[in-house]
Amino acid sequence: MKPGILSTLVAVALLLPVLSCRGPRRKVIGVVPKATTHLFFMSIRAGAEAAAKEAGVDYQWNGPLEETDHPRQIQIVDSMVAQHIDAIAISATDSTALVPPVRRAMAAGIPVTVYDSGLDVDDYVTFVATDNYEAGRTAARELAALVNGKGKVAMLMHKPGGRSTGDRERGFDDVMKSEFPNLQVVARQYGMADRAKSRAAAENILTAHPDLNGMFASAEANSIGAVLALKSRGLNGKVRLVTFDFSDAHIEALQDGTIDVMLVQDPFRIGYEAVKSLADKLNGRTPEKRMDLKARKIVKADLASPEVRKLLSPDWLKKR
Repeated sequence: MKPGILSTLVAVALLLPVLSCRGPRRKVIGVVPKATTHLFFMSIRAGAEAAAKEAGVDYQWNGPLEETDHPRQIQIVDSMVAQHIDAIAISATDSTALVPPVRRAMAAGIPVTVYDSGLDVDDYVTFVATDNYEAGRTAARELAALVNGKGKVAMLMHKPGGRSTGDRERGFDDVMKSEFPNLQVVARQYGMADRAKSRAAAENILTAHPDLNGMFASAEANSIGAVLALKSRGLNGKVRLVTFDFSDAHIEALQDGTIDVMLVQDPFRIGYEAVKSLADKLNGRTPEKRMDLKARKIVKADLASPEVRKLLSPDWLKKR
């Protein structure tokens, strides 16, 4: 055997154990939130990270800064498709605008789970979200009880095009129309997923309707906007308020009586189940097609409960 061939064979023999130790490439799941700036989506990221670690996969977190930036979210999904990522979990900023990029992902053989907010596709792996329509119905009944089933109420809405918040708002309206004939919804305004714009919208409603009895705010940002508007006018505790989602500002407002009822989701679980569904799919298992999670009603007295404290201040948040 020639010396050159012998040295080559020796080199290959030495390299083989090194290559075999590397093992197969870890799967990567892209997780695309509506926005990266809200506590709700930070909680979802924590759940996604926990599921990825448990399943032995990597995750790539990327989303627009604000929920109104549909073009940026489309770019992110298309970029993940170009990278040939293994799977994608998405909370769509718009239920129709995100359909084409999601279909491009599916056409490329990339499984997609839809979480938090619905999308106009049905060939996803799993849809995991709060039952938002039922949550809106609950909000209507809670507010009606607070104002004794009569008077004037308003709805501070999130933004056009969002399926999750739209379902809440539709549920609220449907119950008001069908169950409370003596309650009039005198105003509906969008806060555009922004605290300052939500506060301005709430101020407009309060100016136009000084005899308002109650208000429902359907998401995190517009809830805080409503709180700020009521406090600035000294109407906290006078205009009854039902809100959705949570933050430190929500908890403070519940404690001081500005918020009467807070409806909350479990975003950690939503993120966890979204990534777990895709990890299961990649490993040849068949995940549950749909997971509808129930929103939880929280009032001031509930803040003493260890279970509620854990939900509102999870371990991952304490480590920030």
